[in-house]
Amino acid sequence: MPADAPRSAEALAEAARRRRRLEAALPWLVIAGMFLVWEAACRLFSIPPFILPAPSLIAESMVKWWQPLLTNAWATLVTTFVGFMMAVVFGLALGVAVGSSVLVYRGLYPLLIAFNSVPKVAVVPILVIWFGAGFWPAVLTAFLISFFPIVVNVATGIATVEPELRDVLRALGASSRDIIAKVGLPRAMPYFFASLKVAITVAFVGSIISETVAANEGIGHLMLVASSRFDVPLVFAGLIVTGIMGVLMYWVAVTIEERTTGWATRGQNDPRLAMGG
Repeated sequence: MPADAPRSAEALAEAARRRRRLEAALPWLVIAGMFLVWEAACRLFSIPPFILPAPSLIAESMVKWWQPLLTNAWATLVTTFVGFMMAVVFGLALGVAVGSSVLVYRGLYPLLIAFNSVPKVAVVPILVIWFGAGFWPAVLTAFLISFFPIVVNVATGIATVEPELRDVLRALGASSRDIIAKVGLPRAMPYFFASLKVAITVAFVGSIISETVAANEGIGHLMLVASSRFDVPLVFAGLIVTGIMGVLMYWVAVTIEERTTGWATRGQNDPRLAMGG
């Protein structure tokens, strides 16, 4: 064994640690750089605050209106979370059905595509007529807008199980239900978590759309009131708070994914890949 082999292994490990530290710091550096460029551009070009407020003005507005922001952010978070969880439950169930049966796929997929093509802002007035303004229209809009990505990804993960593997399992005595439970669902889990990371972001879009149309609380309602008063820094404060909530929910989904399907991305933690080798 060459004498420099332990040294090479230590060098690879140290390079991997440096890369992980850089990866951890990089999002914060990018965000800080974006706000610095934003602030400098607003001051350099003397952009009026009612057109594009500087981050410093937005921060002042967040400090001034922290209580309404917190109250309305909580309302948006609750409606988004409830709608998102409904989408997870029903999307997972329907995705399994669509992915495991050609007949269900042929029968339902055109209807799902047609329904997903309908602008959800056009559905909100109907939901208001049915359920009244407030909580449930926001929940159902978040559900409707985040439902389709989950169905499609779960169905894709189950439907792409190799026919040869299915034949082998059937020859060994496995039923169709066994194949779906023991092979199809584990195979679909990376697709499922990928869909969650998309669905949670669009769920906030659904909630805020409903809140701007018919609601008496929530970030969307707050932004609508602020824009009617030409309080543009508060509008941007609402956008930033929504972005923070979306990042937090995304981080929760990523954390659960790493705990449950780490096997699907285990090669990304290889120090040799960090060095490009």
